[in-house]
Amino acid sequence: MNFNVIGVGEVLWDLLLTGPKMGGAPANFAYHAHALGARGHVITRVGNDDLGRNIIGRFREMDLPEKTVQVDDSAPTGTAKVSLSGDGLAHFTIQENVAWDFIAAGTEALEAARGADAICFGSLAQRNEVSRRTIQQLLGAAPAEALRVFDINLRQHYYSREVIEQSLRLADVLKLNDDELPVLAEMFVLGESDADRIERLAGLYELQVVALTRGAQGSLLYAGGRWAECSSRPVEVVDTVGAGDSFTAALALGLLQKMDLDEINNVANEVARYVCSQAGATPAMPTEFAKRFRATGPSALHPSL
Repeated sequence: MNFNVIGVGEVLWDLLLTGPKMGGAPANFAYHAHALGARGHVITRVGNDDLGRNIIGRFREMDLPEKTVQVDDSAPTGTAKVSLSGDGLAHFTIQENVAWDFIAAGTEALEAARGADAICFGSLAQRNEVSRRTIQQLLGAAPAEALRVFDINLRQHYYSREVIEQSLRLADVLKLNDDELPVLAEMFVLGESDADRIERLAGLYELQVVALTRGAQGSLLYAGGRWAECSSRPVEVVDTVGAGDSFTAALALGLLQKMDLDEINNVANEVARYVCSQAGATPAMPTEFAKRFRATGPSALHPSL
């Protein structure tokens, strides 16, 4: 698999009770895309400090390129305090005014964007105008045929209707969870049922695909009038950190390979379920998942995806 898959936005240390773990949705996404067989890249920014150097070292360990990791001499590397509820769900308290708030559209970042087959972005890294402008510029620099995946990733108060609407207009694919869909339903007056809300979003913003993850209830995909629903199987949850990002990575690769919509949903659920059974956002990934993508060719059912 030769796809260039990029996550652009935040990278940070999740401060878990068991110790710090590298996190941030774009970094998690790129790692999982790489683990599933693509060439993963992260466009982000760290501080000129030990935490930043440790992130760069962690990228080396994960075989992710360093050249798109910018180093900020003023702002520190980001951190997030993470608490887990009784069912393993993660709750974040995110530090402000950190390096990833100031991502620049430099030469390396623009070069990576121009070579992207898929580029994934969220709302959190757009809380600061500097990174927001950069993300929009990078999306504009990506090839017209590249997938632009908006993994909305609502956190605390770090989002607005304006940012979300701008992002939806830039995206081809929207991924959100069952906590985030009601927020958008209220924000944009979308309707009562999940299906109505998803169809309305897809129509309003000309989205090719909308993916709704529903935790233990599985996931729902919508593309061009077709639905794919996948029920989850029980798993012993260690924590849910990074599970949604792994789902998004599998979703993006499945779409790039033009896999059948049901198959994409099944594989993405399996990947996310495995991540839930492991500690931290970026556990080592079994090779069987990458083999699933290598073994699956384009589907004639969905030539436009």
